Amino acid sequence: MPRSPAQRIREATALGAETVRREVTRSGGRGPKSAFLNSTIGAYLTEHSSPPDEVLGDLSAVTAALPEAEMQVPAEQGTLLTILTASIAPHRAVEVGTFTGYSALCIARGLPDGGRLLCLDVSEEWTAIARQHWDRAGVSDRIDLVLGPAADSLADLPEEPTFDLAFIDADKVSYQRYYELLIPRINPNGVIIIDNVLQYGKVVRPRSDNPAVVAVREFNRRLAADSRVQVVMLPVADGLTIARKLPSPRSGD
Repeated sequence: MPRSPAQRIREATALGAETVRREVTRSGGRGPKSAFLNSTIGAYLTEHSSPPDEVLGDLSAVTAALPEAEMQVPAEQGTLLTILTASIAPHRAVEVGTFTGYSALCIARGLPDGGRLLCLDVSEEWTAIARQHWDRAGVSDRIDLVLGPAADSLADLPEEPTFDLAFIDADKVSYQRYYELLIPRINPNGVIIIDNVLQYGKVVRPRSDNPAVVAVREFNRRLAADSRVQVVMLPVADGLTIARKLPSPRSGD
């Protein structure tokens, strides 16, 4: 009989963070999302970036024991999210897809005084891990977690500019829907960050018919042509797109 998510969480936690961390360290501290970099460059990148602290390390270790571990953002991407959040200083931020809470923790740490992060996810089991580590990091009071289909949760929000920062890292087939629901709810000059836009390089393979790859490829095409935003795609982890909502649409598009 297949193990339930709750059983897998208990088993992963029972392994002990230190045991799993040794395995992560032995692999150079890089997950499969860094596959575009050779091992030497990857190690150099890691060595010259700020390292995760103990709470993030423990969260990575527990998550690494789960079958869905690749859904977690890597350490360098988490650091980038903290830096971007601190630079933008959003009063309100929203995350679509929270998993075990690594990216949310990183975003929450960059919030200014009084800033809040709304997290949207469907899994009570995975977010139970998130809550535990948010508590340890002292950021729980900045985070509101809503469980349920993210599209429904977004649609229930007032359709008016509210958020200065959004991070999308959920069901890839629904990326376009999440984006269209977010755009009217983002303040002018607010930023939407989208993860996994390279799909491990498969977006440049025309013959790939994987639904996630097809959806992300089409989403990338539409986003690049969207006159409402200014866009840059970065080769961070599995590809990260940053879209700034313009105060007014570009003319001539």
